[in-house]
Amino acid sequence: MLKRYVEKVKKEHAIDLFIVNYENASHGFGLSEKNAKELLKLPIDVMTGGNHTWDKKEIINLMDTSPILRPINYPEEAPGRGLLVLELEGVKVAVINLMGYFTMPMVDNPFTKIEQIVSKLEHEGIKHIFIDFHAEATAEKRALLLMLKGRVSAICGSHTHIGTDDLVIDSGTSYVTDAGLIGCRDNALGMEQEEVLKKCLIGVANKFEVTNKCKKIFQCIVTELDSEGRAIDAYKLKAFDEGELEVTQRAYVEQ
Repeated sequence: MLKRYVEKVKKEHAIDLFIVNYENASHGFGLSEKNAKELLKLPIDVMTGGNHTWDKKEIINLMDTSPILRPINYPEEAPGRGLLVLELEGVKVAVINLMGYFTMPMVDNPFTKIEQIVSKLEHEGIKHIFIDFHAEATAEKRALLLMLKGRVSAICGSHTHIGTDDLVIDSGTSYVTDAGLIGCRDNALGMEQEEVLKKCLIGVANKFEVTNKCKKIFQCIVTELDSEGRAIDAYKLKAFDEGELEVTQRAYVEQ
């Protein structure tokens, strides 16, 4: 679905920066070196991770040389980085990968960590700041908006696989609780339903496996920023199976 739509999106919507979360790119768990190289051949600029970042240890070899991030609130001793600053047409743009607390691996407090990072970027004069907040709890994501609105350009939630309809621009910050997955839409988490249902019914299941045949979805959030890094427009694009891209949601602008 990425191969089919990413170039079309970049061209038709004049995208300067395309960010993709790689959490489940390699058969549902993490990112392999092979798949990383395949994805980076597409017009993708930055890839972010989350709780499945380390599922394929081979990816560690690429983290220092490729635009592949891991959550910034892992201990500093962990491989890789959680912040990437790029220059686009003379403008510095920061992309931050952050992970929540609830049901997630042991990480530093995401709220105190991001306050330190954003304050540092502000001190450096960087105004265009994107955050992928990889978190289970919707309350954590909403709290991050309340904490950072007016200070960052966009907060895009990931992890739950299910896209939410709360796209908003508040005080110049574009926010959505979850962008939703790219992949299979007619099962659970993109996995074969038999083992998922067994886990629900009896609490025991074998390894979840990615289905070989499914109905598909592509979805992404497009955010337009002004010269001060403030969001002035945001909308969601979707395509089902081999269909056309459609704008399915436009951000409500809080006054």
